[in-house]
Amino acid sequence: MNRLLRTAILGSLALSITACGGKSRPEADLAASKVTTIGVNSYLWRASLDTLSFMPLLQTDSNGGVIVTDWYVNPNTPTERMKVTVTVLDQDLRADALRVAALREINRSGAWVAAPVQAATVQKLEDIILTRARDLRRAAIAN
Repeated sequence: MNRLLRTAILGSLALSITACGGKSRPEADLAASKVTTIGVNSYLWRASLDTLSFMPLLQTDSNGGVIVTDWYVNPNTPTERMKVTVTVLDQDLRADALRVAALREINRSGAWVAAPVQAATVQKLEDIILTRARDLRRAAIAN
């Protein structure tokens, strides 16, 4: 019985090896989700910078994956300002590799007072960055 089992295992291994023979290995995907020369996913990093390009940048750290903007005042609402921090957490292009935090202040009688940020605002920023990152990856694959 033991010998029969060993023969069956060896036979199945031999068949699997011959089924793979003669084929070359697939080429590496140049636009892989992990391609990076920085500490974090390059598509998420570039997409974050593109998305926040209208805001003044205070700090960027590509190795740590942190982008911090300075306060931005929308010309349409001069009594409100926003500050955004984006953190790219991983080298993989995944939704959970991105974290966005925002601060909002409103001007009351000449003083800036902290105000709540709607969760939908942060979620919308994340969605825009992730969509842009996927578009950048698709463009890299097409080229």
